[in-house]
Amino acid sequence: MNTIYAGFWLRFVAYIIDSIIIGTVYWVMSIPIFAIFGISQANEMQNIENMSEAEAMGMFGTIMALSGATTFLITIIAILYWSLMESSKYQATVGKIALGLKVTDMDGKNLDFVKALVRNLCKIISSMIMGIGYIMAGFTEKKQGLHDIIANTLVVKK
Repeated sequence: MNTIYAGFWLRFVAYIIDSIIIGTVYWVMSIPIFAIFGISQANEMQNIENMSEAEAMGMFGTIMALSGATTFLITIIAILYWSLMESSKYQATVGKIALGLKVTDMDGKNLDFVKALVRNLCKIISSMIMGIGYIMAGFTEKKQGLHDIIANTLVVKK
């Protein structure tokens, strides 16, 4: 069997499709939280002239905590989405399915959830240093990103 590895650009388009899906789920979950938070903050902002410096810093701290929590939430959603989809019978996320790709181990077998989770956690490393870990997929023999090399996985055409 002749294995055809998926290169950088195919994987990038799949990532865009998946990011739209993940972003939509994230916003559907987040809009009610932001709405409630926004209403309470709007009430406090009406009295900003009468706020002490400590109260203003508290409001700023609350905004920063919400920002950090939402960033953490979207990261967890994305990692679970990729890991669950890539360890499923489809061996691919919706974006990869749309482009006829799948994720396998080095022997062409399905990933279990732990291996898929390791692969997707390693994407954090791939994104460091200006995304070079992802760009590597355009230059390695088997079109592997750094996260694929670490997890011993491949992205191939079906």
